[in-house]
Amino acid sequence: MPKNTLHALTIVTGGAKSGKSRYAEGIVIATDRPRFYIATAQAWDAEMQAKVAAHRKDRGDNWHTIEAPRDVAAALAQAPAEAVVLLDCATMWLTNCMLADADLADESATLLTALAACAAPVVVVTNEVGWSIVPDNPLARRFQNAQGQLNQQLAAQADRVIAVISGLPLALKGAL
Repeated sequence: MPKNTLHALTIVTGGAKSGKSRYAEGIVIATDRPRFYIATAQAWDAEMQAKVAAHRKDRGDNWHTIEAPRDVAAALAQAPAEAVVLLDCATMWLTNCMLADADLADESATLLTALAACAAPVVVVTNEVGWSIVPDNPLARRFQNAQGQLNQQLAAQADRVIAVISGLPLALKGAL
């Protein structure tokens, strides 16, 4: 379980279903601070609706949830200094920006600025998509490149970066 060490910005990365969201939630819970959850997923189909409902049920009622598929900067600005924020996840946020034909460089810069300006500590969940095969189509390759760039920018700005593999955390920057 995560220790109660608070950092201004913690990145939790890993592959799909690696346990990164559960680990990130543990970091937030261990602080005993008011919990803000910024949700970036959009539930377009029944499967995704069930996934979102399961995540809400697992988290319980002790979270203030802000649904922000794209405007994460405004959501981060709502968090008071005494709280702790979980942004889950940067990958869904980037997908939403890409599908909206947004300028990804501008959107990423806005996100990074908002993270730096947030009064509360933030834990960001993101997917490591570079371990998979090279996609067979231009859109998927563009996404993989953009996600890799965003993850590098997030990691450079973060005080702590943790990779979660098979449910096990590995400190890449800072300590567990």
